[in-house]
Amino acid sequence: MPGREDTFQKAMNDGHSAAWDQEWDKAAAAYRRALQEFPDHPKALNSLGLALYQLGNVDEALQIYINVSKISPDDPVPVEKVAQLSERTGDLKTAVEAAMRAGDLFLKQRDTEKALENWVRVTNLNPEHAIAHSRLAQVHEKLGHLQQAVVEYLAIASIIQRAGNAEKTKEMVNKALSLLPNSPEVKQAQTLLSTGQLLPKPMRGKGGTGPIRMAQVKQLQQPQSSRASGLDPVAEARQKALTQLAELLFEYSDDSPSAQERRGISAIMKGTGGLSLQNSEQTKTVLHLGLAIDAQTKGNETQAAEEMEHAIEAGFKHPSIYFALGLLRFKGERLESAQRFLQNSVKHNDYALGTRLLLGQLHVKKSQWNAAALEYLEALKLADSMTMSADKADEMRQQYEPLIEAHENQTDETVLKKVCNNINGLLMRPDWREQLHKTREQMPKQEGEMPAALADVILQVQSSTVLDSMNRINQLARLGSLRSAMDEAYDALQHAPTYLPLHSLMGDLLVQEGRTPDAITKFSVVAHSYSVRGEVSQATKLLRRILQLSPMDLGSRNRLIEQLVARGQIDDAVQEYLELAAIYYRLAELDMARKTYTTALRVVQQGSANRDWNTHILQRMADIDLQRLDWKQALRVYEQIRTLAPEDETSRKQLVELNLRMAQTDKAMSELENYVSYLESQNKNDIAILFIEEIIKDHADQPLLKRALAARLHHSHRTDEAIAILDTLGETLMQSGEKQSALEVINQIVLMNPPNAEEYRQLLIQMQNR
Repeated sequence: MPGREDTFQKAMNDGHSAAWDQEWDKAAAAYRRALQEFPDHPKALNSLGLALYQLGNVDEALQIYINVSKISPDDPVPVEKVAQLSERTGDLKTAVEAAMRAGDLFLKQRDTEKALENWVRVTNLNPEHAIAHSRLAQVHEKLGHLQQAVVEYLAIASIIQRAGNAEKTKEMVNKALSLLPNSPEVKQAQTLLSTGQLLPKPMRGKGGTGPIRMAQVKQLQQPQSSRASGLDPVAEARQKALTQLAELLFEYSDDSPSAQERRGISAIMKGTGGLSLQNSEQTKTVLHLGLAIDAQTKGNETQAAEEMEHAIEAGFKHPSIYFALGLLRFKGERLESAQRFLQNSVKHNDYALGTRLLLGQLHVKKSQWNAAALEYLEALKLADSMTMSADKADEMRQQYEPLIEAHENQTDETVLKKVCNNINGLLMRPDWREQLHKTREQMPKQEGEMPAALADVILQVQSSTVLDSMNRINQLARLGSLRSAMDEAYDALQHAPTYLPLHSLMGDLLVQEGRTPDAITKFSVVAHSYSVRGEVSQATKLLRRILQLSPMDLGSRNRLIEQLVARGQIDDAVQEYLELAAIYYRLAELDMARKTYTTALRVVQQGSANRDWNTHILQRMADIDLQRLDWKQALRVYEQIRTLAPEDETSRKQLVELNLRMAQTDKAMSELENYVSYLESQNKNDIAILFIEEIIKDHADQPLLKRALAARLHHSHRTDEAIAILDTLGETLMQSGEKQSALEVINQIVLMNPPNAEEYRQLLIQMQNR
């Protein structure tokens, strides 16, 4: 039974409206309602595919586009989408087949540019795909792109030569020679053929390595269970590192429009340090990361480590590469080098546990039993807190402080070895999570809500003295005996001078006594100590406490940002950057405020932050540029906002007004027409009219604006209003002696074909004859 057209259209309009507002979940739901009426409607399916892709549901989006390609087999667009998404997911075979088919379909539609783009994608993924090179050679030759055609014919010759067809190989080289007789590449090919040598293999194009590496990493992971418990913590961290490196490589290699937009943002960010790679550095990074992953998949760990070091030297700084390289150097018995690299990954959530265990093993190899025991205890603290709910994890970590304190001065090698062996045996196993839970089940139940630390069983030690002291300190503080509480704290310090939770508690007592500056000093020292230990979570917590007490403490806020970035909490770091910039703004330090916003923008681009931050930050930067009367810079920023958020009316208005202020009337009108066309495509003609009217209020002396308004009114069937505006404008122009402009206005009226159009034609003739 056919569906209802009105229900279908309403659902499609709802979907488009939600997509306009970037509410992709609502858009997807609306498109699904539309498909209930007409399940095979190509436009609805394509729209749903886009919404699903924006939501991150790549696999479902891919299936949608596959269905569309079957329903509309002559439409190249869904086939191209299949190629792109398959490439993204690492399914290179499907990507190659779809890209070939898309190129052929685009060629049938005489869209040679898109055809070439898809065939190039094929050669990027499979450099030895003879058919794709053949298509490229023929089309480039017909278009007169002789250099590109020569490159493709030589690629075909190389492929055919390796297949054993010497005659056909010579034919392809001669074909290239006929196109460019003086080409050095062709002459080199002739020399190689004449001396019986192989021609160079076809090179993979720029941007074609990311998907290959993603597929290789997937192959590395295939034998492993998809469950996290199928790997020990070091293997888990290695898998995360390789996957993240492949994703970063894909990002750097990506030449898609969205990637080009991101590079457009980076063009307006300058003078804020090395948070992003320069073009030359990026090229080197892509090369070395690609070679490293290649070597790793082939089991050549020595070469993989060398390539990773080259990537770091080229400017690539990320916890994933530090962990992966530290692990490789550890396996290669280069312990000092391994330790240096692992120190850079210990603060990141994804790699902290694996890094602690590796550092413990490293110190064992060096017979540094005290250092090894401390690293193993830190690893157990992390693992144990992972078994807790988020609200109890901090309390669990604090229970470990006195245990670690007790072992800092331990000199009995037998005890230290036991610590290392027990923890290593518990954690360095594929079922380590299950083992932790089993161990906890065997522990006696606690009267309170908080379970005891696993270390009590693993180490068979009791460090209750300090905990008892802290309980007495809290009781005294609740009774208001702050002086006695502080005395108790100083007494406890005699037994555990480096127990940081005790120092934090002393800071709390100082706050209650009203000694805020002393409390801030105490919290700062403790936060620094936690940071040095690699306890980023505790350091972050204390730095936030400082900012609650003193929001204008810029040093603490900068340290907090560093900790958040190190921990991978990019969204939180960006929020703190915005707070810092706002402080500079309130202090009227506009240059520092803008520099801070720019740094935040770089962090968004480099990390995994929500991309919505881009527009938000750029708007703040543009506001500062306007206040500094730097109109050119503000214009560049608003142009970037327009690219990222075409629906943003404020930026569109600023683009028009800034160009008018700078006497760039043509550019102003171009921006106006661009936005009006965009609104028209969204069926928002009324908003377009209001937009033009709003600009005219501030720029009533611009006749082109009034003519644009009249055109929109006429388009909306409000011709009488349009003609009234043009009549008044024409008279004004005549009075000011602008005859040519007045003639254009009258001609615009005639084109609207009003009932008295003949009168305007006569007026037009009279004015032309004057």
